[in-house]
Amino acid sequence: MCIAIPAKVVEIVNDDTILVDFGGVKREVKSTLLEDKLEINDYVLVHIGFAMTKVDEEEALETLRLFAEIDAFNQNIEAFSQKG
Repeated sequence: MCIAIPAKVVEIVNDDTILVDFGGVKREVKSTLLEDKLEINDYVLVHIGFAMTKVDEEEALETLRLFAEIDAFNQNIEAFSQKG
């Protein structure tokens, strides 16, 4: 299964590279697959080091919230399993 993660654009490095923030973790990714012009604070979906598409901020934040909810659920399951 493949998954793309929303990230916030924090810097336009050059014509084909951007710096994005994954909730505190910053990485350079390639933007060569994008047709949309990017600006600082835009959100993109990133997969294997490439920005795949520009996404709406509301959609990106909702996806990140759901990932956090899934993580919290998994941590609760793990803690419950270790008690047994």
